[in-house]
Amino acid sequence: MDRFLITGGAGFIGSNFIHYLLREYRDIKITNLDKLTYAGNLDNLKDIESDSRYKYVKGDIKDRKMVKELMKEIDIVIHFAAETHVDRSILEAGEFILTDVYGTYILLDEAKNANIKLFIHISTDEVYGSIENGSFKEEDNLIPSSPYSASKAGGDRLAYSYSKTYDLPVIILRPSNNYGSYQYPEKVIPLFITNALEDKPLPIYGDGKNVRDWLYVEDCCEAIDIIINKGIAGEVYNVGASQEVPNIEMAQRILESLNKPASLIKFVKDRLGHDRRYSLHWDKLKKLGWQPKFDFKTGLEKTVKWYKENQQWWQKIKRKSKEFKKFSQAYYQNR
Repeated sequence: MDRFLITGGAGFIGSNFIHYLLREYRDIKITNLDKLTYAGNLDNLKDIESDSRYKYVKGDIKDRKMVKELMKEIDIVIHFAAETHVDRSILEAGEFILTDVYGTYILLDEAKNANIKLFIHISTDEVYGSIENGSFKEEDNLIPSSPYSASKAGGDRLAYSYSKTYDLPVIILRPSNNYGSYQYPEKVIPLFITNALEDKPLPIYGDGKNVRDWLYVEDCCEAIDIIINKGIAGEVYNVGASQEVPNIEMAQRILESLNKPASLIKFVKDRLGHDRRYSLHWDKLKKLGWQPKFDFKTGLEKTVKWYKENQQWWQKIKRKSKEFKKFSQAYYQNR
């Protein structure tokens, strides 16, 4: 029986992955370590909180004493916990460095001391920076553009160093932009869906032609599962979807799916250091037998449907969260 430590399991991808594991495997134990910062939400896991295979521990990955105790009961670490929002990192970078680099160090060091079976580090495609033509391969240089992506690059390389220096069985994943259910509504797709449902503007940076490769979260969860079972320790795997869409087109598709007018689109001043295009070469993962199941049209339809049917979930955040209001005010003041 594998015993998992999921860091940041009350967040977007983490909570989806916990649901995935409990659906796919019977003989497992999951410990969810989450500090419950503004983006952590136990409502994401209400339906499984009584499952005997699952337990939640409130705590900070920077707390070495707590991490050390948890590692005694763990075989596999899946490290999602991170500060992730680019706009917030531009406004206040310090917490990103502390969590994404120092917090990752604490986890790696205690995983080493506990001789765990496997450490999966969830990085991001943003560590590569922007690419005008072609797609990034795993061995390409990392040239992060924002404090967020720089902090993730720091954690990424620290994880790699623990593999090379200490023979810790680390595998690094660099997924493209995830979207789907339970995503905090400051992120662009849930922000646009929920704003459209409320007949509020959809703010588009610059000319709206920045391109992202969109990966549906369930496909990302399957990719992580493949890596756990077939990945090679010490390796890096890109997780792409080959679903590249300009931001303006993404906004238009959301409005069309909700029968909302294009007049809701509002062009705003471009973000500082805004990467133009992300694109990943992911043949390495394909060779392990993984392929995304959802194209962007199908995944977006499922996502829009979820936010329409779960308005209480996101309304609670947008109307009651001081952190969301603080972000929204700072966002518009700086645009």
